[in-house]
Amino acid sequence: VAGSIQKTLERQQAGEQELLSMSKEVEDMEAELSNRDGSMRILKDNISYKQGLKQESDIREQLNQLQHTRDTVGDLKDIEVQLDERQQDSEVVKRRGFTQRGTLNQLEANISKHERELQADVYKSIDQNYKNKLIELKTTEMANHDLEKYFHALDKALMKFHTGKMTEINKIIKELWQQTYQGQDIDYIQVRADTEGAAGRSYNYRLVMKCGDAELEMRGRCSAGQKVLAALIIRLALAETFCLKCGILALDEPTTNLDAKNSQALAVSLLNIMQARKNQENFQLIVITHDEAFAHMIGQREHAQYYWRVFKDENQNSIIVREDIYSN
Repeated sequence: VAGSIQKTLERQQAGEQELLSMSKEVEDMEAELSNRDGSMRILKDNISYKQGLKQESDIREQLNQLQHTRDTVGDLKDIEVQLDERQQDSEVVKRRGFTQRGTLNQLEANISKHERELQADVYKSIDQNYKNKLIELKTTEMANHDLEKYFHALDKALMKFHTGKMTEINKIIKELWQQTYQGQDIDYIQVRADTEGAAGRSYNYRLVMKCGDAELEMRGRCSAGQKVLAALIIRLALAETFCLKCGILALDEPTTNLDAKNSQALAVSLLNIMQARKNQENFQLIVITHDEAFAHMIGQREHAQYYWRVFKDENQNSIIVREDIYSN
């Protein structure tokens, strides 16, 4: 029994020793655990601090952005004024939109009305009618275009014809004047055609006299005899130019206001014309004059055999008598 007690006491002492050892270990573990809790708190505090710094940085960035936005936009009062203006513009646009909507509705109503009208019998062949009218229009336009080309070509040809004829007329006038006029104050006369209007299709004709390098208008500057001679020469030039197939040339009192020299020169010019036309079968010169000397000068036998004398008898009746050339 003593041995058992001794063993039990030993086991008890061993257990107490083990208990003390375990208690110390527990105390160490509790101390270690306490230290870990402190470290955890420190880590949590550091994390919170970092998060706080990050939030502060974000807030500062937002503040900077807001400050930049405010600087860019401007003062609040200016923004309010601009806002009011935009609201007024918006109201104007809305009213216009309402007006356009009303117009659109009216147009849609008109379209519907016209669509119903197009269903009528009178418009059933509208496409064919339109095609026919289009063909007619295009044909007319082509014809107008061709006529316009023809008109321009004809106008150009007429202008060229006019220029050529004026040159020919002035050439004949110059030759006849130099052959007929016996004075020394005028070398020759010419017809000038001054164009009028933008297109140049209208002419203002005037008669000029040339003496050396000087050129003056004859209106108001020439004698009565010069006027008569110029008129006769122009008529003769026109007849020579335009009346080749019309062989009748009639002169009524051609020697009026002409002196003897100019009358004789005119007779010579008429004789030259008759000589040039002697082979023309239908040429006939009719001269009505009271100047018998002039009549005898142009009435040579190689061109005529007789002339007609017109006079009044004692009863004032007109008598026409045929007389031979040089019968008196």
